[in-house]
Amino acid sequence: MTVSEPTSSAGGPSLARYVLGVVITVVAVLSQYFVPQMLAPTRVVYGSFVGDLFVVYGIPIVAFLLLVGVGPLRQWRARMGLAAREGLAWYGVLFLVSLGVIVLLVIVYEFVDPSALQLLTRTNPAVAQADSDPWFYVGFSFAIGAIEETIFRGWIFGFWTSRSTPWVVPATWTSALFAAVHLYYGTTYGAASPLLYPSLFLAGFSFAAAYRYSGGNLVVPALLHGQMDATAFLQLISPVAAEAIRYGVVFVGVVLAVIAYVRSSAAGPSSPATPLGPPGAELR
Repeated sequence: MTVSEPTSSAGGPSLARYVLGVVITVVAVLSQYFVPQMLAPTRVVYGSFVGDLFVVYGIPIVAFLLLVGVGPLRQWRARMGLAAREGLAWYGVLFLVSLGVIVLLVIVYEFVDPSALQLLTRTNPAVAQADSDPWFYVGFSFAIGAIEETIFRGWIFGFWTSRSTPWVVPATWTSALFAAVHLYYGTTYGAASPLLYPSLFLAGFSFAAAYRYSGGNLVVPALLHGQMDATAFLQLISPVAAEAIRYGVVFVGVVLAVIAYVRSSAAGPSSPATPLGPPGAELR
């Protein structure tokens, strides 16, 4: 079956269709937190591993395929080397930024509401679910990473690569949306959840940067996303290995960022050679 490309008068995917796709995605993802409690019969679907995956991920994928098409996904393996360098560099630097933000927030909490910090000792429900078979979830993390990156960076952020929009604008709000739909952080950690959301936001921003600078690569963001989730589950098997991988990736990213900065400084002011979006399009 060939998926048509819904277009607007400007020749690109319709903005109205795109917005509808985003709304459907948000509703589908958030429905898992409310619908089973409100409508008992739906627990048959949401209580099933396959059923829950279909609602949360399948419905958004079908919606975007029908409403937007595959345009933003066409360069999914473009410029692998560049995507890896940019993705790792952005991820490493923004990971350190997120640590700094967390430290500052902890200091604020110590003055305002120190008791809230005790909420961070609660077990992450996703990790608790994986306790029976952690190796499965370590591997499955990469599949989920690929799916979420296809939806959030491929369609929701990638839609803007064919439009004259400063890239940081969609990167910012789509990363905020990506963080927000992880609602279980809020329901689990309550008043302490603001300590956790900055890391999700900045990770999403780094994935968007990899997509942007490579002209649409989704492989690298998917792998970075997958390792981020996989190391959380790997904690159940080997905390030492999990931390070594997590901070090893960050270290490599920071080193690449430093090398890029040194080379840029040595070269002096010049026009950026990095491609800005897919061939024939510019994401400013």
